[in-house]
Order: sequence, then C-alpha cells, then structure tokens
Amino acid sequence: MPRPYADGLMIRKEDFTRVDEFVWELPRAYRYDMRAPARLYADEALLDDALGDDSLTQLVNTATLPGIVKYAIAMPDIHQGYGAPVGGVFATQLPDGVISPGAIGYDINCGVRVLASKIDAAEIQPHLNDLANALYKNCPSGVGVEGTTPLTTGKLEHVLELGAEWALQNKYATRDDLQHTEESGKMPGADASKVSSRAKNRGMAQLGTLGAGNHFIEVDRVAEIFDAAVAEALGLFPNQVVTQIHCGSRGLGHQVCTDYVNIFQRTAREYNIRLPDRELVCAPFDSEEGQDYLRAMAAAANFAFCNRQVLAHHIRRSFEQTLKGKVRDFRLHQVYDIAHNMGKVEEHELDGTRVKLCVHRKGATRAFGPGSPVLPDDLKAIGQPVLIPGSMGTASYILIGTAGSMAQTFGSSCHGAGRVMSRSRAKHEIRGDTLRDELVARGIAVRAGSLPGLAEEAPQAYKDVSRVVEVVHRAGIGKKIARLEPMAVIKG
Repeated sequence: MPRPYADGLMIRKEDFTRVDEFVWELPRAYRYDMRAPARLYADEALLDDALGDDSLTQLVNTATLPGIVKYAIAMPDIHQGYGAPVGGVFATQLPDGVISPGAIGYDINCGVRVLASKIDAAEIQPHLNDLANALYKNCPSGVGVEGTTPLTTGKLEHVLELGAEWALQNKYATRDDLQHTEESGKMPGADASKVSSRAKNRGMAQLGTLGAGNHFIEVDRVAEIFDAAVAEALGLFPNQVVTQIHCGSRGLGHQVCTDYVNIFQRTAREYNIRLPDRELVCAPFDSEEGQDYLRAMAAAANFAFCNRQVLAHHIRRSFEQTLKGKVRDFRLHQVYDIAHNMGKVEEHELDGTRVKLCVHRKGATRAFGPGSPVLPDDLKAIGQPVLIPGSMGTASYILIGTAGSMAQTFGSSCHGAGRVMSRSRAKHEIRGDTLRDELVARGIAVRAGSLPGLAEEAPQAYKDVSRVVEVVHRAGIGKKIARLEPMAVIKG
C-alpha cells in the first residue's frame, strides 16, 4: 500500500528496488502523493550513508511537485538540505510545471572553476608557501569580507545583467575564459530589477571574494590521468599544477533565495499547490512570481560567474607576482567553469520528443555529453568538463559529460563528496589546529582565517569523494579524466 507522508515512517533500504548496479528506485506507488519515481545513484555503502539523514525523504518530497517528469534523481553525494536534498536533480515540463527556490539552493550558482598552468609540480615546490601567501592576500575570504572591486548601484546592476561579460569589459577576463564558462558566463533573462535592494546591498562590496564555509581556492597537481586523449584536449598532463576556485554568489544570492522563498510561501497557497514540506515552496513556472524568481536567480548567477572571474584574475596576478622569472611559464588557461546550484531552461528528450524543461540542479553539476550545441568548438567532440572538488586535503576530479548523463539524468552529475557530519558536530569533534598540522605534515600549505572554520570542512565530515566519483563513472553519467591532489589550500 502507498504510504501517507504523515505516518512518521522512515525510508528503509528494503523499500528500494535495485534497477541497475548503481541505481536504486522508490516507485511512484511508494507514497500516495508522488507524481514520479525517485532514483538514487549509489553503491550500498553510499545508500547506507543517505539513510542516515532526511535527504531521501526530501527526495521523495520533490517527486510530488506539479509538472515533474521522468524521475526525481539523487546523486551519490546526496545529503540533507533546505526543502530539497543537496545532490538532487529533477525537471518540470513547461509551461505547466513549477520552479522552486529551495530545489536550486541558497548559494545560487555556487560552482567550480579550474585554471591550468604549464608548470610541473616540482618547479613550484620551492615557492609554494610564497604563492599561498599571495593567494590569501589577493583573494579576500571570510564571512562578510569586502572585495577589491568596489561597485556603485549602477555598476552592480551591470554585473547582474552581464555576468562575466562585465569582467571582460573591465579587463578581468579573456574571451577564452568566457567561451569555457557555462552559458559563456551570462545567464539569459537576468533582470536586476527583480533583485531586492537588500540583496544588492549585501553584494555591493563582495565581488571578487571567496566567502567561508566549504568555499576554497586550491593549488593542486594532476596526480593521475585516466583518459590521455581527452586530458590532452583539455590541456592537462601528469604532475601539472592546476588551481581550483569553489565559490558562488555570496550574500546576494542567499538573499535572493530568502526573498523568493518568503514570497512563494504565499504564492503556493494562492495557486493551491499542496506540499509535503513548506520549505519546498514553489510557483508555476509561467506565473508572474515564477518568472520574477527566474530572472532574479539568473541575475544572482551572473554575479557568481563574475565573482569567480574576478577571483581568477587575482589568482593569475598572484602567480605572476610569485613565479615570474622563477618558472618557465606562470600563465594559467581556463579548463572550464561550471555551476552546481542552478535552475535552467533546457531541451531534453522525453518519450522520443525534444521538449523544454526547467531542470533544477541543487548540489549537482551539468554534464552535457559530446555534440552538445552549447559547448565551444574545442569541446564539442569530447563533451563538457565536469569539475568535482573533494573535501579539504583529499583528491578532486575532472570528469567529462557523457551520452549516458543525457539519457539518464537530464545531463547531470554529482558536485562533490557530500557531507556526512554537520558543521556543528565537526567543530565539536575535530580540532582545527590539529587538522592544520596534519595537512602541513603532508606537505600541504594551509592558509585559513579561522581554525573552527577549518574544522567544519575536515575530510572526515564528508563522504569519500573517490567512491562518489566511481559510482558516477561506472553508472555512465560522467567519465573520469583526471585526479587532482592538493598542494595548497586557501580557506576563509
């Protein structure tokens, strides 16, 4: 019998049907209000991890949303979030489906950028501490920190509507950077007038800042290549020095989500949308409220694209300051920049027909396969890079999108390791100074503004990213290209 959602019963392992080696399904009949099945990509150990919080209940809740098609999907890095799980993907059919801020996330367009050098790791080792110092100085980090790119209200609105194009116009970017950024760094339909004054005030001084929490800059080395031909096409080689940026839209994006969650509390009632969890509030996609949020979200996403671009400029400046005249070539080219908290209007195949969908990815990365028309010419033959950061001090991965991701997951993949320990528990159980000393003993330069903040992001607070990536690889929704290992970590 289908379960009512108010019966207090926990989801059990035996409730799932194993439809493939790494795919577990709760059928539509599992709960009476589901409009689609719920699917989890995981091995047995990762399934057990997912059963440890309410993330799977949140996944089932997303399967109740009006207009949902195919499946509500969870990636192997799934964990509990606000309303919808982090690691969740679902799509609603247009124009009748809904759009949900909680299923996109508070840090709109939190994402990852990888910059690659022509330097061998051995060349940089004597200068690593100096480079870490320069990165920490030039890339402001921490809660509420101000950046080095002051904006007027008018300039901020240009950033919100132009995204990385503003950075190009102001000499923080190259045209090649934009070509190797999702949506070329500029979301269509962005409208600064749909962003509240409070959100704008929060973002005014934060362009070019890293933030805190799980955001970071890392200097890494390419420790392993899994596909030499694709790696070469991306400009990657063994023992190469690369740099990752992981950050998003800062306080501006958080406020946009807060504003529209509050608006949608009323909107859901007005449109008579019944929800199992008020955190999952939504509005019809083609309603005035739904379109206002879409335009505001796009503006916040543009702020994030521009933010990572300005940080990339500061990273290049730090490499030049530290390494000019000491290595053969200090320049950095962009491999790719990709979002993992975004709602996008995309075309996908549904029952043999190409249809427009609103794809929600929360803690999930777009992973378009070879031949996608949205990719630049040099990537069309191989597919889109998928950038998967690990937890601090562990490996990170570069994957490539596949035909399998297009067929199975609306062109989506995982976004990282996924938490197994809350931040408060991590701070209670892990000492930041001990963790710092352990990382330094492994030869990793650490620059952090807060030892408790360092403890929050300890590797033991996260799932094993290599295990998560292996599930994605073997399930065919992403292909492993390279494994990265950290040399220096910069935290807020």
